[in-house]
Formats: sequence, structure tokens, C-alpha cells
Amino acid sequence: MIKIRWHGHSCFEISDSVTVVTDPHDGSSIGIKPPNVKADIVLVTHDHYDHNKVKVVEKEGTRVIRGGNETIGGIEVESFKAYHDKEKGAKRGEITMFKFTVDGITFCHVGDLGHVIDDETAEKIGHVDILFIPVGGTFTIDADEAIEVCKKINPKVVVPMHYKIGGLSLPIERVEPFLENAGKNCEIRHVANEIEIEKDDLPEETEVWVFTL
Repeated sequence: MIKIRWHGHSCFEISDSVTVVTDPHDGSSIGIKPPNVKADIVLVTHDHYDHNKVKVVEKEGTRVIRGGNETIGGIEVESFKAYHDKEKGAKRGEITMFKFTVDGITFCHVGDLGHVIDDETAEKIGHVDILFIPVGGTFTIDADEAIEVCKKINPKVVVPMHYKIGGLSLPIERVEPFLENAGKNCEIRHVANEIEIEKDDLPEETEVWVFTL
């Protein structure tokens, strides 16, 4: 059984016997609560202050990954380069998209993706069960562009992230525009702050899972 928990913004906790945390923030810098978790593995997609606060979630022996491909504690991690903007990184630099497998479920976290990926990149990423994707625009792809990326990757579950919530100080859009668009073709499922799943629980048709704090 895998637990998926949202800690706000782009920070998620995926855990069974090993705990993976993506893009930790410190809470106070962006106006929300800090993550309350200690990680075995931390995936950092880029070194911006709202994604790289490793100290908040690390413990003795925590492994921090910023790129490359490796297997740690049975967790297979692959990385793919992309950009934080539409100018091939000229404005905000490169990011790392991560694909990792936990208990047979394949996750992909695309960080602050700033452009629609091409077909070649989507083919390299390959099969994805659960996709974490930004939808708030301004610093990342917006709702419509996120839909395009979802179509290219075609996951079983889409989890929107990096959007405006209560207290968040960043000037980005709320999740509703994405849900309105996605809801034309997908079921929208609200899963509160966390969910426990097994591979057999994954839907046959693509669903959008919306987490709340």
C-alpha cells in the first residue's frame, strides 16, 4: 500500500517502506505550512527557493537527487531535462523531470515545466501511472498547456500542482481553469490531503485527482 500526501505547492510525499519527497519548500517563504515529513529520498527538480529546501525534510542518511538515473532502496529513478520557460532556459534555466517507480506504480513529477514537451521527450518518458503537473501559469505552463502535456504522456492519474491556494504568496492562477478544461474528458476526483492506493486501484480511464491541504 502506497501513501500519497500533498504538502502544498509541488511538494508530495510518496511512501511505503521508503519515503520519497519531491520539491520541498520551507513554508514561510511562500505563505503556507512547511512539509511535516522526513524523507529517505528527496527529488529536487531545480534550485529555486520554493522547491529546494532539503533541510526541512532530511534526516540522517537522506539521499538527495538532482538528476541522473539510479536505484535506491528499490526505488528506480530516471531524470529528463526540460526548461523553466519557453526560451530553452534563457529566462529561468533548466529543470529536471523525474520518473520513479514505487511498488509497481510509476510516477512522473515534471517540476516547474515551462513549455509543452515534444513528442520525442514524451516517448523517452514512456509509461506513467501518476503524473504531477503544474497548472498555475506565470512561472510554469498554464491550464491549457498542462492539458497538452497530459495528452502526450497519457497517464492513468493526473495530479495538478503549483497553483494558487489560500495563503500562497505567489502570483499564479487557481486550479479551477485546469479542472474546467480537464473535466470535459476526465473524471475529477477530490482525494483530500492524502490517499492510500495499490496498483489495482488505478483507474482504467484517465482521472484527475485533486489534493487539498
